[in-house]
Amino acid sequence: MPEQISVLFVCLGNICRSPTAEGVFRQLAKDQGLADRLHIDSCGTGNWHLGKAPDARSMEAAGRRGIDISGLRARQIKVDDLDQYDYVLVMDRQNLADVRDLWHQNGGAEPRLFLEFGESGQAEVPDPYYGGEDGFERVLDLIHDASKGLLDDIRRRLT
Repeated sequence: MPEQISVLFVCLGNICRSPTAEGVFRQLAKDQGLADRLHIDSCGTGNWHLGKAPDARSMEAAGRRGIDISGLRARQIKVDDLDQYDYVLVMDRQNLADVRDLWHQNGGAEPRLFLEFGESGQAEVPDPYYGGEDGFERVLDLIHDASKGLLDDIRRRLT
């Protein structure tokens, strides 16, 4: 039985979708008493926002649901991440292709689309960056749904 499961969420710049997923998943894990059994992080495939806090709109939308992501800082994925995480979960197909390139060259955890764990019927978490407030709420809904499925999968691994 593994002592701890590690989860990495990946999007493009690590300021909207992946930090939101990190925050939502961390809160759900805490609520279900699994926080001490999980290591949770997020990153981006690009380097434009390194060291920056999540987008203000992401922080506001998450905050309305009682989730504080303000302490997170953007980082770029590293080759070592594929060896250090049990789950590497990507928000969309383009980022999946980019992370798969790293995976094909170096091995490690096989990256997957995060929404495979959800019941929404969608494959990708849309990037809300260029849209309105409703896009950030939709992202939260999709992430919450997939996070519940991911926790169920992890719970099976931990027993």
